[in-house]
Amino acid sequence: MFAFDRRTGPDLGVDYPARDVPGWYRDAKFGVFVHWGLYSVPGWAYPGPEVDVELAYSHHQYAEWYANTVRIPGSPTADHHERTFGVGASYEDLADQWQPKAPEGWMALFAECGARYVIPTAKHHDGFCLWDTATTRFGSLHRGPRRDVVAELADSARAEGLRFGLYYSGALDWHVSHFPPIRSTTDLFTFRRNDEAFARYCFDQVAELIERHAPDVLWNDIDWPDSAKAAGPYSLSTLFERYYDAVPDGVVNDRWGVPHLGFRTREYTTEGRTTPWVWEATRGLGRSFGYNRAEDDRHLIGPVELVHLLADTVAKNGNLLLNIGPRGDGTLPENQVERLRYLGAWLRDHAGAIYGTRPWRRHAEPSGVPVRYTVRPDGALNVIVLDPSVGRFRLADDLSGNIATWGDGPAEVIDGYVTIPERMRELPAAVLVTEYSSVE
Repeated sequence: MFAFDRRTGPDLGVDYPARDVPGWYRDAKFGVFVHWGLYSVPGWAYPGPEVDVELAYSHHQYAEWYANTVRIPGSPTADHHERTFGVGASYEDLADQWQPKAPEGWMALFAECGARYVIPTAKHHDGFCLWDTATTRFGSLHRGPRRDVVAELADSARAEGLRFGLYYSGALDWHVSHFPPIRSTTDLFTFRRNDEAFARYCFDQVAELIERHAPDVLWNDIDWPDSAKAAGPYSLSTLFERYYDAVPDGVVNDRWGVPHLGFRTREYTTEGRTTPWVWEATRGLGRSFGYNRAEDDRHLIGPVELVHLLADTVAKNGNLLLNIGPRGDGTLPENQVERLRYLGAWLRDHAGAIYGTRPWRRHAEPSGVPVRYTVRPDGALNVIVLDPSVGRFRLADDLSGNIATWGDGPAEVIDGYVTIPERMRELPAAVLVTEYSSVE
């Protein structure tokens, strides 16, 4: 178990207690993020090329930001929306057009591909709620699907043995706000509500999700209304207490704006080395989280690169939360599914290199053939070779005297060099297991 230091928020007058990151989360290593909502109906975002920073929001690469980007005059999204839906059509009008069938086969696919947990969006920044909520009629019970989408996903995930978490947008809700569109990172933290009424609105919504679905992960985004960060009956500290009472082995992320967190998050980026804290790398299979019909294979992460991303993340004490963006009708993009299956096939054959492992004294070597290290529960060390096509590589000096196997037989080690069997040289990564038992 991994604990953060007990810390008190500055000027908040409330103590946020330390929490251990639960063992199930540390062992899981791989989860699937699902961004599916009203934004999946247009399913469009600017696909590139890269733009200057001052255009990053008008040319936003995230399709789930459609409700903001469409309000920026002259943006590619505004132009696309007018051509597709007509002059004067609002984003929220699309709610009645979203009439998907119940998602079928998603969770079985995720489990087959090696995921141990799944986190769909319950409410994104557009404010459209995907569960049976008493707080608003702008949601899937009264518009569009006219169903409790979160309940459907929770039931199907748990039926497949997956841990079930929920994403929630805590600081941004454009449906109940009247700010101009966000055009910069400064705007991102300025054009948001911090009043007590909105804080209570968010409290009540997450309290519903906790009571009805007991999510194993509460994955908040951006921040939380400032007025709820101090002590009080509808404060964030009270919400955490309610959550942990309901889900004792639950875990939260780091995007609440208070000194309490379970794991840190890194979005489309990584840590430079093994960290003392538990963290989670998250990204889409493409450049967007929500489905973007403008993307094609050129915008997606390569299959081999995906395997390497998982190995690198786990070696650095992280989990990989990989996003898939379903279409509005509930079908999954075929090229994204292909990549999930590729990763799943490698995981099935190399489960011991990933699941339940812990980081070693270093995650890699500074030179030579690229490798990543993870430690099995029994203390054996995995040496994950990221380019098996080289045919052989040199073990680090502190490993060269150890017995090593390829899982199905002993490895040939001559003068510190390991020969990679021919059958493994076309793999995206090969795993050598040594009996090195010193874990630091």
